[in-house]
Amino acid sequence: MSTKLPAVPEPLAAEVFDSHCHLDIMVGNRQASSGDPVAQAAQAAQASVEGILEQARSVGVTRLVTIGYDLPSSRWNAGTAELNPDVYAGVAIHPNEAHASTPEVLAEIEGLARLPHVRAVGETGLDYYRDWASKDDQHASFRAHIEIAKRTGKALVIHDREAHDDVLRVLAEQGAPEIVVFHSFSGDAEMAKKCVEAGYFMSFSGPVTYKNAGYLREAAAVAPKELMLVETDAPYLPPTPHRGKPNAPYLIPITLRCLAEVKQIDPAELATAISTNGEAVFGSW
Repeated sequence: MSTKLPAVPEPLAAEVFDSHCHLDIMVGNRQASSGDPVAQAAQAAQASVEGILEQARSVGVTRLVTIGYDLPSSRWNAGTAELNPDVYAGVAIHPNEAHASTPEVLAEIEGLARLPHVRAVGETGLDYYRDWASKDDQHASFRAHIEIAKRTGKALVIHDREAHDDVLRVLAEQGAPEIVVFHSFSGDAEMAKKCVEAGYFMSFSGPVTYKNAGYLREAAAVAPKELMLVETDAPYLPPTPHRGKPNAPYLIPITLRCLAEVKQIDPAELATAISTNGEAVFGSW
């Protein structure tokens, strides 16, 4: 993992926002372990929240949503959003940490979700790629977060990794909140059609640019622009040609231009549509 940051892309002609990133990891608030080279690289870059925002604004990415994955990150992101008007937060326990979703922890997540600058419950969902938490724990945590999103009226941001059918089934059984976002959408065109039918938003990230990810571009072709978002998942999942380097919100233009090419529309038109969607999902800034 290189600590050298990617070059700044050409600015967009219309403003857009990053619907999902992890500011706490980018600024080194999360202690990097030997098993997380991305966090190590981000920590070595010694970024600041204002520096990240300033660099993003230089290419037309004017706002961002920073997402929690455990209780400490959720607390930090909520506090950071309170201090920065161009930042919103999401709070949740990640499915890989679902064993930590105790009643006490979930009660604090709900309390954070009720804050005015916290606009999402997430990322939550199911992850069958890793076995860090049992499926039973993941399902119980996911269902609890769905209920928190419904009680607080906030968007539900879903982490879905190799668990498409079960995620859709749980949403149907539990009753989905009014607004659902599939973060870093990883399904194919058939999955996208199911999301369209249900009115779920699909947020596309760097992998849609990868040569071997034709299925993601097929999914993006199916997704109407009215249900699309764009994200980085920074510092993870950088777009081509920057794989192996830390990701950051200023790289959104690369992913957005790829999506616009797939949709055969002008990037500015797509950026404007995504900004409109962002207000529908997360509320006005």
